[in-house]
Amino acid sequence: MTSNPRHDRRPADGSPVARVCVDVPLPHLDRPFDYLVPAGLDDAATPGTRVKVRFAGQLVDGWLLERVERSGHGGRLAYLEKVVSPEPALAPEIARLARAVADRYAGSLADVLRLAVPARHARVEKEETPADPGPLPDPPPGARPAPSPTRPEPAPPGPPAGGGGWDAYPAGPGFLRALADGRAPRAVWSALPGEDWPARFAEAAAATTRSGRGVVAVVADARDLDRLDAALTDALGPGRHVALSAALGPARRYRAFLAVRRGRTPVVVGTRAAMFAPVARLGLVAIWDDGDDLHAEPRAPYPHAREVLLTRAQLGDAAVLVGGHTRTAEAQLLVESGWAREVVAARDTVRSVAPAVAPTGDDPQLARDPAAATARLPSLAWATARDALRADTPVLVQVPRRGYLPSVACAGCRAPARCPHCAGPLALPSAQGVPFCRWCGRVAAAYACPECGRRRLRAAVTGARRTAEELGRAFPGVPVRTSGREEVLARVPGGAGLVVATPGAEPVAEGGFGAVLLLDAWALLTRADLRAGEETLRRWLAAAALARPASAGGRVVVVADGALAPVQALLRWDPAWFAARELAERRELGFPPAVRMASLTGSASAVADLLAEARLPEAAEVLGPVPADGDRERMLLRVPRGHAAALAAALHAAAGVRAARRAADPVRVQVDPLELF
Repeated sequence: MTSNPRHDRRPADGSPVARVCVDVPLPHLDRPFDYLVPAGLDDAATPGTRVKVRFAGQLVDGWLLERVERSGHGGRLAYLEKVVSPEPALAPEIARLARAVADRYAGSLADVLRLAVPARHARVEKEETPADPGPLPDPPPGARPAPSPTRPEPAPPGPPAGGGGWDAYPAGPGFLRALADGRAPRAVWSALPGEDWPARFAEAAAATTRSGRGVVAVVADARDLDRLDAALTDALGPGRHVALSAALGPARRYRAFLAVRRGRTPVVVGTRAAMFAPVARLGLVAIWDDGDDLHAEPRAPYPHAREVLLTRAQLGDAAVLVGGHTRTAEAQLLVESGWAREVVAARDTVRSVAPAVAPTGDDPQLARDPAAATARLPSLAWATARDALRADTPVLVQVPRRGYLPSVACAGCRAPARCPHCAGPLALPSAQGVPFCRWCGRVAAAYACPECGRRRLRAAVTGARRTAEELGRAFPGVPVRTSGREEVLARVPGGAGLVVATPGAEPVAEGGFGAVLLLDAWALLTRADLRAGEETLRRWLAAAALARPASAGGRVVVVADGALAPVQALLRWDPAWFAARELAERRELGFPPAVRMASLTGSASAVADLLAEARLPEAAEVLGPVPADGDRERMLLRVPRGHAAALAAALHAAAGVRAARRAADPVRVQVDPLELF
């Protein structure tokens, strides 16, 4: 059944040949296999259909990739056992994309196809196809007329025209014109504070569809998806886009997928589940907030939505829109390499819409409030919240940790409180709650400090619920709400009130927040992570962007030293400066995205075995080992970007050798992992 380039034979019985990807995710079997197509299945066995075949004596699922006249296999060929469905769910361009993604991430095609195509739902396949929604509706009166096919010229700098939109960015109108003309511009967009980014995405999608092409837009979570879904309905009309996410459920997700695959819907939006959506004549791929870790797929081969979309754009000559309030080092590399153009507002425009930002740890503040260096809610933050509430505007308080007291310590010697059974961190669920272990869940009602024997505990880290309790006492009579894992608020009214939210769960306030307080900066900035500064600024800007402009009284207070680079970027509202600085430092130190890295995680013997089998590029550096979870260890491999494909191929081949000899201990291979330490 295996292909062999030394042979090129037509089957003896004259049956056509089907090239099949079998759903056996073993690295040494990551290649197509040839099968004969029996006469009874000739009409149904078309490229892209699900099939069943005999493989190693078992009946397994597979994808029919293509039909060929001759086989490269020198032996006997088996026949297809069954065509599961005549629906060609796998589009040819998605098959090519899946192969490219598998090669980039040292993975198997079968693994990527499992991510790309949702599980079949037979009843949905039998439903009648909805009617074509028709052409895109005409723009509303007063809208900009359709552009002529001329080279885009930047609009002059200045304040937003006509209530905002892409006119606020000098290169914005040119970007839209290029989309409407059927071209493929590539943009890295830094959104202004308070920007209605779903509306801007919808305008870009509308311009693309007017040129007869499709759109794929990816967001991080369901809340962003709901906003973009509503904006697209307003811009395109009903029935012209679908929302794809893993949370839809099997039937609804497959129904939406089929609407796209059958060419009835030109625009797809969704979470990372939508990055492989089979949109016909793809003209634009877009991603919002590409630094959010939710864009990274947790299943093998662990692709990142941004990289999948960029690969799609490269393979299909599509336009690119990478947007966010902040900018990642990866997006900055696109700009500095010339692959993409930045779309940013003029500095005077930024200043006109940004809130006033103040740190609490600089010298003037410390002179007025010496306790600001250690206080969790310094006087500046407290006074800012008080003034906003008196002005009948809401206040947003961002806290990095959820829960009540997610970490506690001995009240006497300050030693961290650990579980007597597994040494995990103890936490308190409420003021009257009993300490419990965050790792094993055991209750530690009789906890006594092993260092000093005392039983009293104090807060080591304060969570969102405890913060809400403290603020409720500090501002009596003011309603206090929390937004986090248990309940995520989408919107809050514009009157006086306090909202305590964890990063990513901040609601939108009617008219904007009068004040935004960014607490516990140390918890974000002191993490042992390559992206600690970048991630901190991303979370801060996302919250600060919800504040009113300074001219309308909007203020942001960050409880941190004003000399820190992320704080400086926030003060100036200049994420591009920070991204350029971050990328320059990573180039100097040899960290991604300036280089490509891969991590190998497993037992020491298994990792050593895989490295012994791998024919690494000469330029590869081996770093480590470092401890990982449990008794496992992690090795890091680093190569220049030009050797990335060779590194991925070497790791995939080495994993295949281990799989072929049935090595007992697995090794997790990740290319460009988000976490290196």
